[in-house]
Amino acid sequence: MSQASAVPQGGLKQWWLKWRFHLNILLILIPLGFMPKYFADASLFRGDSGLGANPIQGIQVGRWSLDLAELFDEPPRADGPAGHFKSFNAALCPTCTEGVKAIYLRIGKPRSLRAAGTIFFGPPARMGTLLPIPPRTQPDADIWITIEGWDGKMYQASVPLAKASPATAAWLAKQGGKK
Repeated sequence: MSQASAVPQGGLKQWWLKWRFHLNILLILIPLGFMPKYFADASLFRGDSGLGANPIQGIQVGRWSLDLAELFDEPPRADGPAGHFKSFNAALCPTCTEGVKAIYLRIGKPRSLRAAGTIFFGPPARMGTLLPIPPRTQPDADIWITIEGWDGKMYQASVPLAKASPATAAWLAKQGGKK
């Protein structure tokens, strides 16, 4: 009598009872597909896999030597109404950290220390900054590195933007000086 009075189960319930194990396994496997990128990014942020993309080593600025690299090899990102920004990392050589007060990065030659650009932050072996990309920047522009020493002097060097960030130079060429 118990079989005769059993209510037949709906199609969705039967499907769920049959496939729930397989769907749960799928929910575990999907995130595993994203793990290699996660570990690669974590290694980059820790500094285990270098400074980033397109590293330029041994830039001489005054008596100091500096390595510079963009964080990711991609065009600048638009971060709201402030415009487009590009992430750069830098590292002073291990023996030349003495006497550096601050390091700045800017597109175009700074007129003075007040307009030196964005300041690098972090330990001397792995500093970072977000460089604003002005809308009318030419693809053949230079990136200027300014080091302010504790002696009060300002030391400068330049690197072509196309060498420091080929993706940004290509993006600027595509923009064509647009606003």
